[in-house]
Amino acid sequence: MKIVVLDGYTLNPGDLSWDALKAQGTVTVYDRTPSEKAVERAAGCEIVITNKTPITKEVIDALPALRYIGVLATGYNVVDYEYAGRKKIPVTNIPAYGTASVAQLVFALLLELCHRAGEHSRSVLSGQWGKSADFCYWNFPQVELAGKTMGIVGLGRIGSQTAEIARAFGMKVIACGKSPKPLAPDARIGRRTIDEVFAAADVVSLHCPLFPDTQGIVNLQNLKRMKPTAFLINTSRGGLVVEADLAYALNTGMIAGAGLDVLSSEPPKPDNPLLTAKNCVITPHIAWATREARTRLMDIAVGNVKAFLAGKPVNVVQGVAK
Repeated sequence: MKIVVLDGYTLNPGDLSWDALKAQGTVTVYDRTPSEKAVERAAGCEIVITNKTPITKEVIDALPALRYIGVLATGYNVVDYEYAGRKKIPVTNIPAYGTASVAQLVFALLLELCHRAGEHSRSVLSGQWGKSADFCYWNFPQVELAGKTMGIVGLGRIGSQTAEIARAFGMKVIACGKSPKPLAPDARIGRRTIDEVFAAADVVSLHCPLFPDTQGIVNLQNLKRMKPTAFLINTSRGGLVVEADLAYALNTGMIAGAGLDVLSSEPPKPDNPLLTAKNCVITPHIAWATREARTRLMDIAVGNVKAFLAGKPVNVVQGVAK
């Protein structure tokens, strides 16, 4: 069985092992593969594994031996999965591996907006505290989360975990979006419409997938609904945000700040307006990148391949079971 990993570096920059995958066949791992080299590098393979290298209709048609496509992520829009399904090629993803890590970064971003610990540390190291006339100072308003309202857009695994952490901070939680199962009576999550979430929340945290009906849901209309003291957090998909609208909202004081781990184009283009927007904290898509989460991802990816080879595919997002 010939297996090709087109872009394995972000999953395994050297601190994990490919040995479990190599036990399933002849494996070639590329750190990165430009889209124009995907066919060349995957030629003759039966299993192709990708993270961000696109597997388009044209790529699928150019690989006649291809029997299986594995995505090293939860999102799978990098693959033309509908066409793969018509070709009876299963496409699998990696669900649930990063729930704890992503929810953790939500609050790393939020707490940075509340306290600007990084900025204050840099000011101390540059000598500002040593020159202060008082025993303390703050260069940014300090914000307490207890009693404030967390609004969650998308109440799947990560959204639900975020709600749990928010309650531990003493926050009220409201949410909108589809849930895989009804909320328990004691869930203490107020169901609202998306308009109500944007209007009532002190923090809006995005946890929904990027589909046509969620593309650009953070737009000027919804930003105008938010409180001028409110924060926006996005650890989900960059395309959920109209970036020019968010930059305008930040620069004009329409909202108080934003914490983002994802952008519409990654790496960002130099002219992305959020790179120079006021009160905007941006991290380079690292919510998934803890070693613990990546280890789970690797284990699930190998398990997906094993299940396919055994004739019982799991985590199939599109395609056929056999």
